[in-house]
Amino acid sequence: MSVRESTSSPEALSVSEAGDAERWAALASRDGTADGRFVYAVRTTGIYCRPSCAARAPRPENVSFHATCAEAEAAGFRACKRCRPDEPSLAARRTEAVARACRLIDESETVPGLGALAEAAGLSPFHFHRVFKAVTGVTPKAYAAARRADFLASGLSQAGSVTQAIYEAGYASPSRFYADAADRLGMAPNVYRLGGKGVAIRFGIGQCALGAILVAATAKGLCAILLGDDPDILVRDLQDRFPKAELSGGDPAFEAWMAQVVGFVARPSGGLDLPLDIGGTAFQQRVWDALRKIPIGTTATYAEIARAIGAPAATRAVARACGANPIAVAIPCHRVVRSDGSLSGYRWGVARKRDLLTREGAAP
Repeated sequence: MSVRESTSSPEALSVSEAGDAERWAALASRDGTADGRFVYAVRTTGIYCRPSCAARAPRPENVSFHATCAEAEAAGFRACKRCRPDEPSLAARRTEAVARACRLIDESETVPGLGALAEAAGLSPFHFHRVFKAVTGVTPKAYAAARRADFLASGLSQAGSVTQAIYEAGYASPSRFYADAADRLGMAPNVYRLGGKGVAIRFGIGQCALGAILVAATAKGLCAILLGDDPDILVRDLQDRFPKAELSGGDPAFEAWMAQVVGFVARPSGGLDLPLDIGGTAFQQRVWDALRKIPIGTTATYAEIARAIGAPAATRAVARACGANPIAVAIPCHRVVRSDGSLSGYRWGVARKRDLLTREGAAP
């Protein structure tokens, strides 16, 4: 098939024939997020490109769109040597480069310097720092700090002492760790090492508009709002988080909190004027803060949340942070939807997600 004949192929959508405004808009703006969704071919040059290609924009009547590189090549076009659409995209190459740096951080006994991380990624230190933050949403230093805290949290229960666990997690000195220990662990490290021993957590179980509900709080504020069908499973979930904490039924003051939460679930528009005890990594906290800014009655996509926190390439990480949210409704991860507006997975069930959105007037 010749290149000229390919423009009439049913697989090749000509701009002039199909009026494909969305694809043409992506091409005209060199939208990198459209890379991988389609390629465009230019009849006069016989070349096909990514939507983000920096080449001069072609005339619409000379353009055809193709779903894949193989489809474009079958129609007689050859790959552009500038944007190389038949090779991994720039975003994919950057993601892999950052992944190599992350593996180096994870596998090293001490935190590698910026130069070593940049070398592992195959980038200059300045460029690497920018790319790392764009992909992960945090700086290399912040990522390393969060990973050290994760290693410490998992090692505290096995280590002979807190100091031993601190050094094994990669901290240069105990003082560097203790500066932010409470924020990262939610309690003193020696208490965390003992599974929450000595920490008082009040909790209550009841029924709400969405089924069974467990509400738990430390002295700082609500630390969990869990939803489900089986109250026993909700209790086990709380116990697994803090196996040695002092769990107790709520006193009259806590029962008033419980009533507020149950009422809030039934009528989210009323708001919840209670403090929260939010843990999580630095990245998770940024995502959860962005979720709390989504107005009631509206939704946002994972990509929009990623852009809101300054990490447009971290859509999947945003989805994982939503899934790790332990405080249902108050941190409204139910307001996040797919790019096409459909409902994706929800920790407490898609049916509950749909019910919540309906109650808020934002049903898909």
